[in-house]
Amino acid sequence: MNRPTHFEIHAGDPERAIKFYTTVFGWQFQKWDGPMPYWLVNTGEGPGINGGMVPRRGPAPADDQPVNSYPTTMKVASCDATVAAITANGGTIALPKHAIPAMGWLAFAKDTEGNRFGVMQDDPTAR
Repeated sequence: MNRPTHFEIHAGDPERAIKFYTTVFGWQFQKWDGPMPYWLVNTGEGPGINGGMVPRRGPAPADDQPVNSYPTTMKVASCDATVAAITANGGTIALPKHAIPAMGWLAFAKDTEGNRFGVMQDDPTAR
């Protein structure tokens, strides 16, 4: 079976995006020593994938634009605490926390660059 193995963040201001993801999720970024600006993203240990970040080439997504990409969802210990960290660090909430019955709590946000992503807290009692 073919599985995702890498994601990529496009950022208008890479340093601002690095600060956001480092503060909110604890991710580590390493500048790649290649022929173009690129950062390797280490999201931590255990199940999951790592990725990269590149400077955006073109305008950021418009505020009310429909989703036109593959949003990545991060598993978090607390949806409420993560949503608070997102907004405290310059992100915005695109879809407030809501229950996925018998699965958990899900919210969608936008980072400082306008990219959408989800945060999911496991909770089999969610209704």
